Amino acid sequence: MTLLIELPKDLEQALEVEAAELGLPLSDYAIHLLYSRQPADEDDEPTTGAELVTYWQNARLIGTRQDIGDSQTYARQLRDQAEQRQSE
Repeated sequence: MTLLIELPKDLEQALEVEAAELGLPLSDYAIHLLYSRQPADEDDEPTTGAELVTYWQNARLIGTRQDIGDSQTYARQLRDQAEQRQSE
């Protein structure tokens, strides 16, 4: 399906910046946003790791963080930061 939408200039520019930060063409980023805003059907919620990965693939979320070279190292860094965070 082809959909033509006239965006306000400021919204278009903001989306272009966000897409560029992710290294995505604007059209791919717009599709990503639309998929991510889709309400989840409770019957279709993933219950296993494999189903979750399939869900992410269908939502075109996998590969959107091209700035992360090694996901396991990145996950360790996030965990270390969380462990060192002081409660307020």
